[in-house]
Amino acid sequence: MIQFDEKIYFYLLGIIPVMVLAFFFLQLWKKRTQRQFADSNLLKRLAPNKSSFKSALKLIFFLAGLSFLILGLVNPKIGTKLETVKREGVDIVFAVDVSKSMLAEDIAPNRLEKAKRLVSQIINQLASDRIGIIAYAGQAYPQLPITTDYGAAKMFLQSMNTDMLSSQGTAIDAAIDLASTYYDDTEQTNRVLFIVSDGEDHSEDNTISAVDNATQNGIRVFTIGVGKPKGAPIPIKRNGIVESLKKDNQGEVVISKLNEVILSEVADRGNGEYIDGTNTEQAVDRIKELLNQMDKTEFEAKQFAEYKDQFQWFLAAGFLFLFLDIFLLDRKTQWLKKLNLFNEHDDE
Repeated sequence: MIQFDEKIYFYLLGIIPVMVLAFFFLQLWKKRTQRQFADSNLLKRLAPNKSSFKSALKLIFFLAGLSFLILGLVNPKIGTKLETVKREGVDIVFAVDVSKSMLAEDIAPNRLEKAKRLVSQIINQLASDRIGIIAYAGQAYPQLPITTDYGAAKMFLQSMNTDMLSSQGTAIDAAIDLASTYYDDTEQTNRVLFIVSDGEDHSEDNTISAVDNATQNGIRVFTIGVGKPKGAPIPIKRNGIVESLKKDNQGEVVISKLNEVILSEVADRGNGEYIDGTNTEQAVDRIKELLNQMDKTEFEAKQFAEYKDQFQWFLAAGFLFLFLDIFLLDRKTQWLKKLNLFNEHDDE
């Protein structure tokens, strides 16, 4: 397990592409200026020992040294001791809709990004609860099993997109059925399922049956609506540019609408509550309030208790590369020159 003390220093890595571009344009300027002064053959005679690749190698060494120094400032820490601790909380599973309708942009930037932002903000409010993540469209896919690793949860959450499942459509029942397998029967914790969706459901009858089965297993089903009732078209993009809008079999533009009726019905039957996700802050506050009202169950979790600083290794590597850069000259290396790798001969 790795932790970073000062993540803000990661922004300094943005200097590297700027320096690479500057080096590239500097080399172009040098070549253009040299051509104005003399042709390439004459330049080789004037500076026969000038290396054509040493300048690039020096840049690589310098950037490597700079990168390691920045990582040293970030101070990565590695967990060295794993121990079991007791926590009190509830088991929460987030089922996030990744069907194509979630690309509708009636909520900026689109429904899926809004859903991911909502879940991320909810995770930020948790303290000792366990969480799991499911992605679903025409089928459900386990994204992250029940865990207390919130960092990993956010990482998996951000990687979710509408292309991760080949089966399109929206099958809420599949997400509920999969979520039911997430909870540990040996630990009778409170079980909560949040379905984050626009409510388009292609298997309504099966969904009601799945909700009833979930409640029998002690799962409370909450729904979070993402989108607007008036709806919006679904853009088809390539490289971030809208090429067209999704159309039905009759050639009409499809308007995807938030279906609050289904989401409310699912929440009511699941002993939960429907939450409007339009306002992120209000939705997160309401969810936090609901979770605080629930009884917390004690459970055991493994976590790293001791971390050791690793900055010294990165600083050492950084100074080594900078040292090599300082003493690396632009002249050709004599022993490499003697090898004559490219079968070059000096003109007589």
